[in-house]
Amino acid sequence: MADDDYLALLDRAKSSLPEKIEKHERFSIPDPDILQEGKITVIRNFLDITDALRRDPLHLLQFLLREMGAPGSLEGRRAVLKAKLNANQLSDRIANYTETFVICSECKLPDTRMTKDGRILVLECDACGAHRPVHVRKAIKPESPDAIKEGEVYDLLIHDVGRKGDGVARQGDVMIVVPGTVKGSQVRARITKVAGKTAFGVLTQDPATR
Repeated sequence: MADDDYLALLDRAKSSLPEKIEKHERFSIPDPDILQEGKITVIRNFLDITDALRRDPLHLLQFLLREMGAPGSLEGRRAVLKAKLNANQLSDRIANYTETFVICSECKLPDTRMTKDGRILVLECDACGAHRPVHVRKAIKPESPDAIKEGEVYDLLIHDVGRKGDGVARQGDVMIVVPGTVKGSQVRARITKVAGKTAFGVLTQDPATR
């Protein structure tokens, strides 16, 4: 076979390759480029990530907000999450999203799209034709850094007095009731019980009035 004929056949073979295969060869997800602004985390390249995944930016954002237990919004090409997060945390969640909503479970290619079958979200693969329902695991709400734990000792400022005369302090969004204290005192108390957003403590030393 002449070289020219061989090259012509090779070009024809290349041109007949499915576009999806070539896309898969280039498939990579950018690492989150984050900016910390106090307790706010900005993902500066958020739309670059969703472009690589070929998914609706709002869908990925809602997934991250649910996983992180934090509010947030889109601002141009950026995502703003009202929580202090690091790049590893975000990369892990984006990897979970990719496994759940992008990668085909049969051929492991990313050439998929999401459709609805009634109320069921289905992932359909354009590469192999497989389809499966999307099973989203229930997010575990991360523990707040201000969480109060039974048995722990805290330095508290008594800022109010309850109806029964017990001092009341606050730690984050938790109200802590400490009997035997007065408004304005700085105390050290051990937590004996936590019930939702209310905790109860006992003094570990005499309060020092401010």
